[in-house]
Amino acid sequence: MQYFETRFLEEADKFISELDFKTARKVFYNIDLAQQTNDPRLFKKLKDDIWEFRTIYAGLQIRLLAFWDKSDGKETLVMATHGFIKKVDKVPANEIERAVKIREKYFDNKNKK
Repeated sequence: MQYFETRFLEEADKFISELDFKTARKVFYNIDLAQQTNDPRLFKKLKDDIWEFRTIYAGLQIRLLAFWDKSDGKETLVMATHGFIKKVDKVPANEIERAVKIREKYFDNKNKK
């Protein structure tokens, strides 16, 4: 069973395209697993409706931040905003802020349609 579908916004797409093949494959594998298992080690809420996909691979802590879009009522989407390599224990506040801004812009644009 799949709990949600993940779509990648422009910055998340760009981030993944810049990873080497094996690292990108591991990120996609973990996202796929998260969609089916609801495992907080793979997909976890941070704050302000911002969530993170978590991948540890080859000594790197790769994070893709995301938010939920349940506004269409028929399917639950998770929109990945952007990604980064985490260097400290906590997710930097500026990365969360960036995701919040991308989320606000996304819904502003969606509501205008």
